[in-house]
Formats: sequence, C-alpha cells, structure tokens
Amino acid sequence: MTTEPIRYPDLADRPHRLTVERAMRASPDALYRAWTEQFDRWFAAPGSVLMRPEVNVPFFFETEFAGDPQTPTARHPHYGRFLRLEPHRLVELTWVTGRAGTAGAETVVTVRLSPHPIGTRLQLTHAGFYDETARDNHESAWHHVLAQQDEAVPGRG
Repeated sequence: MTTEPIRYPDLADRPHRLTVERAMRASPDALYRAWTEQFDRWFAAPGSVLMRPEVNVPFFFETEFAGDPQTPTARHPHYGRFLRLEPHRLVELTWVTGRAGTAGAETVVTVRLSPHPIGTRLQLTHAGFYDETARDNHESAWHHVLAQQDEAVPGRG
C-alpha cells in the first residue's frame, strides 16, 4: 500500500464531462467488487488484467472487439490508477486509452453506488475529455458497458 499523496489529474484544459445513471440488479457490494477486483469477469479481456484495488496503485487491462470476419480482433489497452475507494459506495479511478478513446488524456471516472429497490443505483461520471466528440462517444459506450455489466454481474452480492 502506498503512502504517497494522491495527485489528481489537472482537467482544466479538458472541460468536457458526462454522467450516466442506471438501476442495476446487483448489490452495491457485488458492483464494487466488479469495479475493483473482477474487471475480467464483465469487461476486460481474460488474462489481461493487472489490478490491485488500492489507492494510487496503477492498473492495466485490455478490451477486445471483433470486427468483421476478415479483420483481426482489435485490442484496446486501458491504463489508470485508483484515486478513491469507499467499499460498497464509491470507486474513483483515472482512465487512459488511445486515440479513439481518451486520446491519451488521463480522465477521471467516478462510480457512485447506492441502494435501490431492484439492487443498486449506479451513477457514473467521466470527466476530462478534450472535446465533445470524445465525450459523446464515451457516453454512448458507457450505456452499453453498464448494460453489459448488469447482465454479467450476479444479482445479489
């Protein structure tokens, strides 16, 4: 565990942000584990995750997307570090991807979890985009990713 002070990314020149909310079937505990220990069960390519749920510790994982049968599967590396962890309530991390994603910018993803009648109310805020196009692309992607997570993470934690 590190004792170094947390350095938050400077988002001053990247003012674009988004917020997505979704009622999820899984419990806050199960979703917290999914975001901190189980990325390879719902999002990342199996075997690609290097991650410890500790503040200020770097992580890495890849996602893979198959295009048409004539092209190889595209691999997309993701890098970051945890900024804040509040078990069962909050995960905040930096999120860095390539040109088609965050364009190499260290953005900040904040996931807030609160009890909801069907399981959990998840509010995801992603801040630090250079432009509206990147923000809009990520907003669309996050809706899909959260739907995928809702299907993959078991109901009650």
